[in-house]
Amino acid sequence: MGLKGFERRLERLVEGVFARAFKSSLRPVELGRRLVREMDDQRTVNVQGNTAVPNDFTITLGPEDHEQFAEIEESLARELSEAARAHAREEGYVFMGPVEVHLHLDPDLRTGSFGLSARFKEGAGGTPGGSLVLPDGSRVRLSDHVMTIGRTAECEIRLTDTSVSRRHAEIRPSGDGWLVADLGSTNGTRVNGAVVTERKLKDGDTVSAGDSHLRFESN
Repeated sequence: MGLKGFERRLERLVEGVFARAFKSSLRPVELGRRLVREMDDQRTVNVQGNTAVPNDFTITLGPEDHEQFAEIEESLARELSEAARAHAREEGYVFMGPVEVHLHLDPDLRTGSFGLSARFKEGAGGTPGGSLVLPDGSRVRLSDHVMTIGRTAECEIRLTDTSVSRRHAEIRPSGDGWLVADLGSTNGTRVNGAVVTERKLKDGDTVSAGDSHLRFESN
């Protein structure tokens, strides 16, 4: 699909959600088009032979546009980040760290104009971007320390499913990615349906703890 596919996704994800909120002539999809162009224009081959693209984006807006967008800044940044991840998966791109989008005010910009800068930003501890999408659709960003999945309040990834053990499994940083390890759970840990004791995760893998399913995304 390339750029056109990205634009269609952004129209659905962003314009459909926020269309009524904007009185400005500057539309969210314009930000997305510029963002994906920066990804494509700045792509480079890293030492592992993968095509890496920027993962940290700063959008500058004039006073009137910034005031409009500031009301939904968190949601807009989340939707743009999601669309960037989808484009990266479609094109086979990789990120050096988590995808982040920031909105900044530039008092010298006129209404309807904006700037966008993109950079490569390494994740904490040198780990690339990675996250788990939970059963309720929320996203947990992985970091450079071990994260435990389970029912207890002490777990970083807490699931209320009774089929999940109190300390069920953990996600560990491993080289240039993450692995999942079972912690002797009652109902086992599975990756894409296969029972595992320990497994390196790949983009799109489904991690199942008991009856709960989490999707791993590497960017």
